[in-house]
Amino acid sequence: FTFTTLLIAIPSAVKAFNYITTLWRGNLQFNPAMLFSIGLVSTFITGGLTGIILGDSALDINVHDTYFVVAHFHLVMGISALYGLFAGVYHWFPKMFEGRMLNKNLGYVHFWVTAIGAYGVFFPMHFIGMAGLPRRYYTNTAFPYFDDLADINVVITIFAFIAAAAQLVFLYNFIHSMFFGKKGPKNPWKSNTLEWTAEVKHIHGNWDGPIPHVYRWAYDYSKLNKDESDYVVPGQDYIPQTLPIQENEEEMNH
Repeated sequence: FTFTTLLIAIPSAVKAFNYITTLWRGNLQFNPAMLFSIGLVSTFITGGLTGIILGDSALDINVHDTYFVVAHFHLVMGISALYGLFAGVYHWFPKMFEGRMLNKNLGYVHFWVTAIGAYGVFFPMHFIGMAGLPRRYYTNTAFPYFDDLADINVVITIFAFIAAAAQLVFLYNFIHSMFFGKKGPKNPWKSNTLEWTAEVKHIHGNWDGPIPHVYRWAYDYSKLNKDESDYVVPGQDYIPQTLPIQENEEEMNH
């Protein structure tokens, strides 16, 4: 277990720095999709750091097969994965349902209640795990040593119900927005990539007419013109891939 834990630390560290540097100095728009994306980074790092303990043989002997492992694994592989799923749903919802948008305010409620509930469930598990509480036991009342931890389990259960209730908010928002959601523009996120140039209404082939030509990569954000007096497209910090190279930009810098 310690070998595989240390081995997976290498790609995990690469991805963590990849996430952080992607966000660094970015013009972040804190919509629900972005919040869930940042939440993914948070739980991936906080849950992943506890893997260092599991990668140390001397320490792992004490916390192996306890609630510490449950907390570590579910923060990294459970909550992080769900955050990524929710971020994708909030981002792609307009494409799935012909321009209809999920309610942003309900999205904020969904994120914050879920985030508080998730940490309320798994953060205390680290401590009861370090106290030696084993996992996979349906009850610990047979062990007087763990009686003092019963109240913490009650708190964990309460937070679990709170987090579950937040998913009802999401479910309502999803179903209601499918039919009655406010319709947004073709490119609601001001994104560069091709899919946001396609018609809002689903048609065969995605585009009504010739397939657009791609002139640049997908990451031309906040790109300045040659004399750095304004963006390449004045007043617009994103450049669609379908826009040809402009006279006021360096051809190799795109």
